[in-house]
Amino acid sequence: MTITATRQWQIHVPKSIRELIGWRNPGKVDIHTEGDKIILKPRKSEVLSLIGKYKHLRPTKKIDLDNIRDYINYSNL
Repeated sequence: MTITATRQWQIHVPKSIRELIGWRNPGKVDIHTEGDKIILKPRKSEVLSLIGKYKHLRPTKKIDLDNIRDYINYSNL
């Protein structure tokens, strides 16, 4: 497969390649060389790595959203 680099050295990774490696979302990419080859490796999202990390901090008591104003402390406003 052949791709083209733009004048600003941008390239497009074809959909077939993205699907092959499971690259679903755009984002940061690590780049390095091995001999005369350029290696691109998608970087995992730092935000997505936090999923579930703070699950233990969620409130145990359910909050009635119809009366949410009862839970807000307005004294500091």
